[in-house]
Amino acid sequence: MLDAALDAALGLGAVTVLGVLEQAYFSLQVIYARRKFSVSPPATTGPPEFERVFRAQANCSEYFPIFMAALWTSGLFLSQGLSSVCGLLYLYGRFRYFCGYSQSSQGRLAPLYFSAQVLWVLIGFSSLGIFLSFCRIYLGVDLPQKLLSTLDLV
Repeated sequence: MLDAALDAALGLGAVTVLGVLEQAYFSLQVIYARRKFSVSPPATTGPPEFERVFRAQANCSEYFPIFMAALWTSGLFLSQGLSSVCGLLYLYGRFRYFCGYSQSSQGRLAPLYFSAQVLWVLIGFSSLGIFLSFCRIYLGVDLPQKLLSTLDLV
C-alpha cells in the first residue's frame, strides 16, 4: 500500500526537488551578485544589475509556495502526470524569467506571462480535482463516469 502511494507521488516529488534546487540556484545568484557589485547584506539596493538579480530571486521565492500548493493539490486530486508536466513547464518558465530579468527588466515579461498561465492552469486543475472528489465522496456522484456513460463511451 505504501509503495503504491509513493509511486503515485513520484512525479510530484521529483518536480518538488527540482523546484527546491532551482530556488537554491536563484539564491546563490544573489550571493554572487552581492560579491560582484559589492552590495553587503542587509542592503537590497545597489547597481541596477544587482537589483534585477535580487528582485528576480525575490519574485520567484514569493510565488514558490503558491506553486507548491497548486502542484500537489492538482496532482493528488486530479492527475499526477499532468500536474508534473505542468510543474516542469512552470519551473522552465521561472528559470527563463530569472535569466531574462537578470539581463533586463523587459526580459522578464514573456516568461512571466508564460509561467503565470501555467500556474493558473494548475490552480484550475486543483479546483476541478477537489470539486470532482467532493462530488464523489460527499454526494456519491462520480461525474466523469456519469458523463462517459451518458455519452455512451463506457
